[in-house]
Amino acid sequence: MTRTKEVLLRSDRVLVGALAVILAAASFAVGAAAANHPRTDRSVAPPAVRAATAAKPLPQQIAAQAAAFAPAGRLQRASATDLALAQLLAEHRCLSEVMYYEARGEGREGEMAVAEVVFHRLRHGRYGHSICAVVYEGAGSPGCQFSFTCNGELAERKSAVAWRNAEILAARILSGETALRDVTGDATHFHAVSVDPDWADEMQRTVQIGNHIFYKRGHSRAL
Repeated sequence: MTRTKEVLLRSDRVLVGALAVILAAASFAVGAAAANHPRTDRSVAPPAVRAATAAKPLPQQIAAQAAAFAPAGRLQRASATDLALAQLLAEHRCLSEVMYYEARGEGREGEMAVAEVVFHRLRHGRYGHSICAVVYEGAGSPGCQFSFTCNGELAERKSAVAWRNAEILAARILSGETALRDVTGDATHFHAVSVDPDWADEMQRTVQIGNHIFYKRGHSRAL
C-alpha cells in the first residue's frame, strides 16, 4: 500500500510538472496578448494561459507551489519565470478543486460544465481576473461564490480517485487537449436541483446537467 501511494505521488508530480512546462511554453508564445479573456467555444489553452499570466500573483498559493517545485534555497532568488510557473500551477489546482468539490459525483460532463461556469465568469470580468480569483471570490464569508470555499469541505479528506480524475481533466482543459464547448449556454451560475436560491428568479435558466441547473444573466428563469 505504501509503495502504491509513493508511485501515485510521483505520477502526480510528473503530471503537474508537465502541465507547468506546457503552460509556461504557451504563456511565452502568447505573451503579447496576455490581457485577453478566455472563451469556451474553442480550445481554451491559450486564453486560459493569458488570463493566468495577466492576473495579479496570489502570494500564499504561489509561495506554496513554488516551494514544492523549486529546489531548496532557490526561492530567495526566484525569477519571474519561477513565479509564473508557480502561478500556473495554482491556477491548475483551483480549477481542479472547483470541479472536484462541486461536481465530483456528476462525472466528466458535470465537471466540465462547472469548468465552463468558471471560464464564463472569467470572460465576463466582473468575478475576478484569474481562475483562482473567480473560484475563491468571497471565500470564508457568507458571500462565497462556490460553497466549498466557505462550508468547511476543504478541510475534509479527498477521495483519491475522484481528486486525481479532476486534476487530470483540469490539466487537459488548460493544455487544450480537452476543449469546452459551451454546453451550459454562457451560464455564470448554477445550483443543485435540491435547492431553490432566491437569485434564480432574476436569471435565465439555460440547461440542466445531471443534478445541477445552470443560469445566465437575464430577466426570467423560464426556458
